[in-house]
Amino acid sequence: MADARKYKVGLVQMLMGPVPEENFVSAVRYIREAARLGANVVCLPELFRAQYFCQREDARLFDLAEPIPGPSTTRLGEVAREERVVIIASLFERRAPGLYHNTAVTLNVDGSIASVYRKMHIPDDPLYYEKFYFTPGDLGFKAVDVAFGRVGTLVCWDQWYPEGARITALQGAEVIFYPTAIGWHPAEKAEFGAAQYDAWQTIQRGHAIANGVYVAGVNRVGPEQGDIRGDRAVGQGLEFWGGSFLADPFGRIIAKASHDAEEILIGEIDVGLIEDTRRNWPFLRDRRIDAYEPITKRYIDPASSWPADGDCK
Repeated sequence: MADARKYKVGLVQMLMGPVPEENFVSAVRYIREAARLGANVVCLPELFRAQYFCQREDARLFDLAEPIPGPSTTRLGEVAREERVVIIASLFERRAPGLYHNTAVTLNVDGSIASVYRKMHIPDDPLYYEKFYFTPGDLGFKAVDVAFGRVGTLVCWDQWYPEGARITALQGAEVIFYPTAIGWHPAEKAEFGAAQYDAWQTIQRGHAIANGVYVAGVNRVGPEQGDIRGDRAVGQGLEFWGGSFLADPFGRIIAKASHDAEEILIGEIDVGLIEDTRRNWPFLRDRRIDAYEPITKRYIDPASSWPADGDCK
């Protein structure tokens, strides 16, 4: 018999200002509002405590980082207990002197830390200079049981890699959350903006379909210049495109936010639909795990003969 459990998720799409404490207060307000709207699991955007500081390389900005457990997890744990919700929060983690991670923490309804995930794929693009700040994750991909179900969390740039979604789904995740900070370079928006957003949404819908799971992309929204207490990055900055969404295991968009406003999306996770979808599209059943060794290679030279004739049937 299919699992009949259902629970609701709340996706917080929010603006970030230059003062971290004000952003934190806003996030708590949105978590409480999502709980009032019926959410059981609430996810915040990537690095929600500050404007997106990776628009420049500045060693002073390492001061934004904090330990885990630490002040933010303690305060968010109190909110989780009070509202009886699971909270997924993306934080700038100070692990040791000179060692920092882009980390997503899952807090259970009792306020305890259920899981810590360190972002595995770290980008380095114009205005996204994350390799300066973050060490790649070393905890692997994870799914974890919380009060309402089993959830997995990856972070932003991880969205483009099907391997992460697959491994998380194989561990039993019913919904994969992607706290995100992605946007347009203002000079490129007119020409490439629609296609960029479409690609971002499409690949995540693909993860939902290929793995038979729910996928939630949770983005920040609005223009930012990496302003931290009046100290801005040079240039036009970024326009974070919002568009947060929840896709079901068939890839259908069941909730979507605008591109220019703060919003709380509420969507239902129907665990029975996962079972039903996988019965009809049994992609996990039909995987050829005996033939996938080449995926662990960085690149396969076209002149090579991998795999040898007869090795993979």
